[in-house]
Amino acid sequence: MPKTELFTTIPQSIQLDDSTFTHEVSKIAQQSERNGYKGTLIYSDNRLADPWSIASFILAETEHLLPMIALQPAYMHPYMVAKKIATLGLLYNRQISINLIAGGFKNDLVSLNDHTEHDKRYDRLVEYTEIIQNLLQSTQPVTYKGDYYTITNLRLHPKLPKELQPVFYLSGSSDAALSAAATLSAKLIEYPEPYSQWSNNSDTNTISSKGIRIGVLARNSHEEAWDEARERFPETRAGQITHQLAEKSTDSTWHKKLSKQNGEIKEEEPVYWLGPFKHYHTFCPYLVGSYTEVVDELSHYIQAGCDTCVLDIPVSEAELMHTLHVFEQAENLIAQ
Repeated sequence: MPKTELFTTIPQSIQLDDSTFTHEVSKIAQQSERNGYKGTLIYSDNRLADPWSIASFILAETEHLLPMIALQPAYMHPYMVAKKIATLGLLYNRQISINLIAGGFKNDLVSLNDHTEHDKRYDRLVEYTEIIQNLLQSTQPVTYKGDYYTITNLRLHPKLPKELQPVFYLSGSSDAALSAAATLSAKLIEYPEPYSQWSNNSDTNTISSKGIRIGVLARNSHEEAWDEARERFPETRAGQITHQLAEKSTDSTWHKKLSKQNGEIKEEEPVYWLGPFKHYHTFCPYLVGSYTEVVDELSHYIQAGCDTCVLDIPVSEAELMHTLHVFEQAENLIAQ
């Protein structure tokens, strides 16, 4: 198995029929575990099913896979988050991970009457997470006074054992996100630019660990990979329009960075490909090409400090194995 921590992603409930969603979640979770992936990301926004319930289902369907729950402060008080984490530990004797998100879709926040500015949302996220961490780790009542949250002599039950403390990740690419990740000792997850720009722009000294969010599509030949990529992610006018509308309504730094890349990458079939992002099929860039091409590109990210990768929703178990092969070969290339 590769040393890089690999996570898959669970399908969004809005994209599947109610009758098939449960089956797909179970299938991807079990396939991810069977192939040695560390965990699986569960999205959270106003349109989607509750990620905590999905995490509970995944824990029941697997033996050691780590659910990564996307956590948005606008949805829930930090005390209730701590209680849910501790309760999952009590029920399953299992660890989970948390993907801290400060924003998400701006219109989601507006619908919740949350008009907090971009950087201030990361300040709020720090306070929010510190309260959760203090409640989970302390054996005494917790008092905390911040600009956004205040608690006094608050005690958490049930208690969470030390070995079940959650792993915290934080999504973002802005200076505010970098600062928040450093403060919380969280693993930063970025939507990367092409590796040369990503490595130059990423600060590896202020955070304990960092990762990337990408898709991987590698095959025996360049042509085979690109034929499948274009079939899976066709160019559509509707997709372009939806992406453009999303770009206008977001204040997300990573979204704006990737959108800017659309006009800068001139090569017709680069390994680093934004087609799925540009046409609103998915939110992350893809690495597409022959095994040799993708392995070479991926190895640069790993050398630049990436030790965690959150992958796109897998289309099949075979795709999971293709991706494992790429990461193994990339790590072997670096070791040579």
